[in-house]
Amino acid sequence: MGPYLIRRLLIAVPVFWGITVLSFLIMNMAPGNPVDMFINPNVPPEMRELRKELLGLNDPLYMQYLKWVGGLLKGELGYSFSTYAPVTQLIGERIGPTLLLASSSLAIGLIIAIPVGILSAVKQNSNLDYVMTGLSFLGTSIPPFFLGLGLIYILGIELKWLPTGGMKTLGGDGGIGDIAVHLIMPVLVLGITIAGKKVRYVRASMLDVLQQDYLRTARAKGLSEWTVTNRHALRNALIPIIAVIGAEIPFLLGGSIIIEQVFQWPGIGQLTMEAILSRDYPTLMGLNLAAACVVLLTNLIMDVLYAAADPRIEFN
Repeated sequence: MGPYLIRRLLIAVPVFWGITVLSFLIMNMAPGNPVDMFINPNVPPEMRELRKELLGLNDPLYMQYLKWVGGLLKGELGYSFSTYAPVTQLIGERIGPTLLLASSSLAIGLIIAIPVGILSAVKQNSNLDYVMTGLSFLGTSIPPFFLGLGLIYILGIELKWLPTGGMKTLGGDGGIGDIAVHLIMPVLVLGITIAGKKVRYVRASMLDVLQQDYLRTARAKGLSEWTVTNRHALRNALIPIIAVIGAEIPFLLGGSIIIEQVFQWPGIGQLTMEAILSRDYPTLMGLNLAAACVVLLTNLIMDVLYAAADPRIEFN
């Protein structure tokens, strides 16, 4: 396992470098200019050119990239074009709320999807199976922003049970209870979306395992159906499920952009939208860097979980 992990980390280095190069080129090819976004249109062209020079935007692309890489090697990600704050500080302030939202949503989605998927597979072709499969399709089909707006209208405006946005109540203590109340609706939206997709994967994986001969042998030995399903079948069905869970991490990072906008959640998604609208290249590069690290690390963790779920897997 140790040599395998080392090789994976070494492979991740050129992949990571390629991501930074492509991200930098794509951002600089996009129409628009950071100076035009936050300088008054009536400012003379000479002042605009001076501002570009100060920000380094007049340098060749390769020189801009090399300067950014040089700062990265020193542990710096530059300064925001719009707020002039260090990019590391901006990301550090926003990463916590996003991780809280993403991890809570993933946990809720799996808590719903795994039992429902197992039950749907065990009760294959029954009315219960049809109902659960139909609900999973419904959860996948509803756009998250539409579901979010619907919950805001029903639970926030009409019933006034939950706050409609933000992470804390203005003027409140900002305690755990206050944050938890604000977290309910965005987590519910993302959790339903995740569960809707994962129910079908869990069901399909369980159906494949439940048809194996060794489970018939286990039943013939007198083991209860609960033991056969949850101790023998589920563990062997986890491999494709783990792969799907790993693929969900990038979705959470991307999907949280929309949900954070809908619910005004002060996380990475909202920061990404602000950086896109203001053409804030250093902040966007820092966000791409953080997303790349999360995805590469997630893939590595998924490989380790494969071996934990199935001891037959060996990494040579």
